[in-house]
Amino acid sequence: MAGLQLLLGLSLLVALHELGHFLAARAFKTRVEKFYLFFDFLFPLPTVLNFALFKKKIGDTEYGIGWFPLGGYVKIAGMMDESMDEEQMKLPPKPDEYRSKKNWQKLIIMLGGIIMNVIVAWVIYSQLLFWGGEAHIPADGTKYGIHCDTLARIAGFQEGDIVLSHDGGKKFESFTNIPREMLLDEIKTVEVRRNGQDVSFEVPADFKARAVAMGAKVRGFIEPRMLCIVDTFSSGSVVSDKFKKGDRVISINDHPINYFQDAPPIVSELKNKDAHVVYLRGADSMDFTVRVPETGLLGFSPERDSTAIGYTEIHYSFIQSFGAGAKRAYKEIRDYFKQLKLIFSPTVKGYKQLGGIGSMASMYGAGGPVWDWYKFWSTTAFISVVLAIMNLLPIPMLDGGYVIILLIEMALGRPLNEKVLENIQRVGFILIVFLMLYANGNDIYRHVAEKYFQH
Repeated sequence: MAGLQLLLGLSLLVALHELGHFLAARAFKTRVEKFYLFFDFLFPLPTVLNFALFKKKIGDTEYGIGWFPLGGYVKIAGMMDESMDEEQMKLPPKPDEYRSKKNWQKLIIMLGGIIMNVIVAWVIYSQLLFWGGEAHIPADGTKYGIHCDTLARIAGFQEGDIVLSHDGGKKFESFTNIPREMLLDEIKTVEVRRNGQDVSFEVPADFKARAVAMGAKVRGFIEPRMLCIVDTFSSGSVVSDKFKKGDRVISINDHPINYFQDAPPIVSELKNKDAHVVYLRGADSMDFTVRVPETGLLGFSPERDSTAIGYTEIHYSFIQSFGAGAKRAYKEIRDYFKQLKLIFSPTVKGYKQLGGIGSMASMYGAGGPVWDWYKFWSTTAFISVVLAIMNLLPIPMLDGGYVIILLIEMALGRPLNEKVLENIQRVGFILIVFLMLYANGNDIYRHVAEKYFQH
């Protein structure tokens, strides 16, 4: 399911990215020789296995679907690109070629794909906010405090803390944004209410490095504690015929359950074993025994009590959603640039967590074994942001590399020699191959390590 969602989402984004280049080129009467979804060669080797699953020429442009099922490209006449068409570059430039256009026009053509990806993210976020709205939880809006995982404890949080502020009274944007700010911003101290007392603790200097080493994402590691009151059941639940909505679990195998987060670690240790569950239905104490499946889950979700969590739902009109969507897209772009800083940090060493196709598939897979359209579109919007920023990197064969070449030509007042361009592309080819192997190799290593060495 994750693979299908990845293929659909990435295909849509690639097609729209290339459409951005195509529309910009056509706006300046630049000939586009090819417009392909997927590659009709073994990317990034332009002369290997050249064939298409479908192709049709309309006007000057050949539209097609390649056999290599990730990526895509437009071949703009008179431009050294993925196709590495060196013969064309040896001929004098024609009026409808990229080489004959003004520098500002070339710049827009090169940035067309990136601009399109940003627009796509903005539109998707806007529609998600229009149809579903958003829930806002203030940082201190947790009546029962927080539940901490290992990373939260490393940062200095404790179970039951109510988060107040950071660095001497600065407010967190929202509760859900606390992990993001902790990982991406320079937060040195955090103020919490602990056992009724307001206290402050220092965040360890190596927190970000340890977080990255653990593979932490910009979301998670703390969550609001909730009472263990039954609300909904998942597919395959083993307790859907035993509980009723509103039942409150108070113990499992004599282990007291004060909050919902107390239950999962207990149940996970009972795989293929019996669990004796005691619960309250109104004022009556009841119990049952059930066999815990291999998944280690009973299969129910807790009631989301707005008085316990303190969240408010915000809804937007169709017009308002575009302003809210722009803010959301800007925040994702800003935060992803901050993540890039961690990748290049010599102390944090974020490059060790770079991922490829497997990482993107796992983002879609976080929605579970069902097709969750909200999760699909929110993930697609985020990947659109990622594609925009990654394509902006100054690496030859990426849009940012072409922009750097163009800026150099503008500074020199003349185009670079064709041979120089060819050599730059070869360097880019080597870098792209290395990055592909490294990122996807990381995915494979993490999968193997998680499967065989998790203990």
